[in-house]
Amino acid sequence: MLILAIGDIVGKPGRKAVSQLLPGLRQQYGLKLIIANGENAAGGIGLTPETAQELLDAGVDVITSGNHIWAQKEIFPYLEGQMPIVRPLNYPPGVPGRGYITLGPVAVVNIMGRTFIGNLDCPFQAMDKLLAKLKQPVIIVDFHAEATSEKVAMGRYLDGRVSAVLGTHTHVGTIDTQILAGGTAYVTDIGMTGPTDSVIGDDVNAVIQRFLTGVHHRLSVGKGKPVLNAVMVDIDDASGRARSIERIYREVG
Repeated sequence: MLILAIGDIVGKPGRKAVSQLLPGLRQQYGLKLIIANGENAAGGIGLTPETAQELLDAGVDVITSGNHIWAQKEIFPYLEGQMPIVRPLNYPPGVPGRGYITLGPVAVVNIMGRTFIGNLDCPFQAMDKLLAKLKQPVIIVDFHAEATSEKVAMGRYLDGRVSAVLGTHTHVGTIDTQILAGGTAYVTDIGMTGPTDSVIGDDVNAVIQRFLTGVHHRLSVGKGKPVLNAVMVDIDDASGRARSIERIYREVG
């Protein structure tokens, strides 16, 4: 089966890229499952029910997230509802939502790193506990993390036990798409789906002023031509092993 994983969607430009490009990509490649990280889809930070529905209407099957999933409180009730949204698995017990979702033979898991990003439960041990009970042959992991070393370590740790470990969060795509020795597809970061004239999705001048002054303030979404960054993974349905992984880059208009 062919699975497409879309990198962090940023604001309206990112949603526009998904809406305009995704139907054509599904038809062109015969995609069986589309996963998208939507934690920055609403105004550049967080996710709302409306923006989530917009992504689902465009053809996204599962929305993953990360540390910004709590930025828009109106999404909280939907994290445990019918919408296929997952938040990081390794939040402590009692946090709203779920860390994985199953769709037939496929499980989509969302985990979050701890280095430079947050003090959560250990993502490595959280995956061990989950894999002990999952029965699906195809397991896709969105690893939302800051440190490249932590992402690479997770890929190696889960090699041969999951179908793919796909990094998100930094918004800058990496060139290390590969099939690891045990048959797991890996990339350190998928990249961003959003405006090209930006600093990782945010307004250029506002970001520069933050660096110049050290004063933190709310950043607005950048401008410019929307682009879509994704990876497409070909997975053997029976064994769950990845056959290939390749980058998909598209521009709107």
